[in-house]
Amino acid sequence: MTSDISIVWLGTLASLFAGLATGLGALAIFLVRTVSHQFRDGMLAAAAGVMLAASFFSLLLPGLEYGEQITGQAWSSALIVIFGVLSGAFALLFVHQKLPHQHFELGREGADISYIRGIWLFIIAITLHNFPEGMAVGVGFAGGDVNNGYVLATGIGLQNIPEGLAVAFSLLAIDYSRFKAFGIALLTGLAEPLGGLFGATLVSLAEPLMPWTLGFAAGAMLFIISNEIIPETHHQQWKIMSTFCLLGGFVVMMFLDATLG
Repeated sequence: MTSDISIVWLGTLASLFAGLATGLGALAIFLVRTVSHQFRDGMLAAAAGVMLAASFFSLLLPGLEYGEQITGQAWSSALIVIFGVLSGAFALLFVHQKLPHQHFELGREGADISYIRGIWLFIIAITLHNFPEGMAVGVGFAGGDVNNGYVLATGIGLQNIPEGLAVAFSLLAIDYSRFKAFGIALLTGLAEPLGGLFGATLVSLAEPLMPWTLGFAAGAMLFIISNEIIPETHHQQWKIMSTFCLLGGFVVMMFLDATLG
């Protein structure tokens, strides 16, 4: 059994490496002049598929298993995880309503604070996505399950690559230099180790809370997928392509979980 200190360190470091993958995707701005809207939507939809599979196979299913070990009852375990899922979704809803932020296509959301520049609204939006992703990686190490944590970190890292690409090219489109666009995209990924530290600390301090914590992380990610990414990528004429890209991301993460977990 991995010690509590090791869980915190592993969760934080794994989420850091996953977050740095955002910078890996952003490097494309030095190699490619432009990226089509269709390609960007497809990549983001694939990222949503990875997150969706990670929510089920690396968070919800382990959460149900831990809950049954703790309570001895499948129904009580399910209720705890369900409460965690709803708590995570409502927590993200509250944050999204209170913090002003800007999306690629959906425009401005949250509180109306006109003095915040559009670029910072955009960065806030990406950060809101990355924190719960990092938290998911952190809680993935719950109970010392290192393999599950590594699988989650790999999956989240993979989905951060197209996200970093999308962020960098969106900044380039509003006249930011390539170096500034890369730097900002990289920085948005650094919200993930903060989430990883938070999630890993939670499970290390209160092991009985693991089913709830795993459910909370899953609920936060499911909120992002349904409320943010799918509307962003499925409102144009290539929504069928985006749907199959999402399915592609889902099966890739499912394969990783089955073979590496």
